[in-house]
Amino acid sequence: MDIEINSVDAEDSGLISSVQRFSLHDGPGIRTTIFMKGCSLKCEWCANPETMGLEPQLMTLLKKCTRCGRCITACPNEAIALTHEAIDVAWDKCDQCQKCVDACATGALETNGKRVSTEELMAEIASDREFYETSGGGVTFSGGEPLVQWKFVLQMLKRCKARRINTSLDTTGNVSWNILEQVLPYTDLVLYDVKHLDDEAHKAKTGIGNRMILRNLEKIARNARVWLRIPVIPGFNDSEQHLERVGRLAVELGAERVSLFPFHKWGEGKYERLGKAYLLSESVLPPKPEDLEKHRALLVGVGAEVSIGK
Repeated sequence: MDIEINSVDAEDSGLISSVQRFSLHDGPGIRTTIFMKGCSLKCEWCANPETMGLEPQLMTLLKKCTRCGRCITACPNEAIALTHEAIDVAWDKCDQCQKCVDACATGALETNGKRVSTEELMAEIASDREFYETSGGGVTFSGGEPLVQWKFVLQMLKRCKARRINTSLDTTGNVSWNILEQVLPYTDLVLYDVKHLDDEAHKAKTGIGNRMILRNLEKIARNARVWLRIPVIPGFNDSEQHLERVGRLAVELGAERVSLFPFHKWGEGKYERLGKAYLLSESVLPPKPEDLEKHRALLVGVGAEVSIGK
């Protein structure tokens, strides 16, 4: 499903995938990371496929299934059947009504996607304020692409700043400048995802070109603190030539840091739990530690400040 960002206009409530407290990888200090639902990119390696759609989604955890059959009775579309070990979901029949989740007593079926009010989410964020103050941390809005629900995120950023809570925005930048211009005054740090600097290569693996993304990056760098975040995908964006371009761009823009995040397959099981196909080729393997060190050294060599995994 394609996401129409400008059609999402809820201010007082938002659809979140999860809240990760005591995070150490999404900006400085100890942070609370809010994973928002919805994304306009379709990255083949995405480790958070549950954040792609802008609606609640059924997820299975079949090791918890006791084969009680309650979900089968509850499903109006006859999309669930019993197997020898657990249930089987016919995903092409599932309309995401979540009635099976309501019937499940063991947690084998669950809903990913919870609507929360600004007050509810602010209370959870503020509960860890002591940790933010002692560590130099704060709150990070991530996803998916948090700016799919930009009006809600804007309200949350304003509320955080009113309480003097440090704010970070983890974004792909694939939104209109008008949206970014509104959220930047309330954002202390922008974590900007750079998948690839070549437009065609970017489109081939994410479904979208990067021209607007790079234009927005140049504008953001003139108006806010920026860390570039690079998902290191072997065979896609880890060549010396491409990484040198990334490093020189970071220096040119005055980015404070280039963060290298090695691709991993930890999220692959989520695709099966969502009834989705994992698109990245099985031949693509996570980068080796020694390769990451080489990448780091190359970027340092062109003058960039570099970290791995943060």
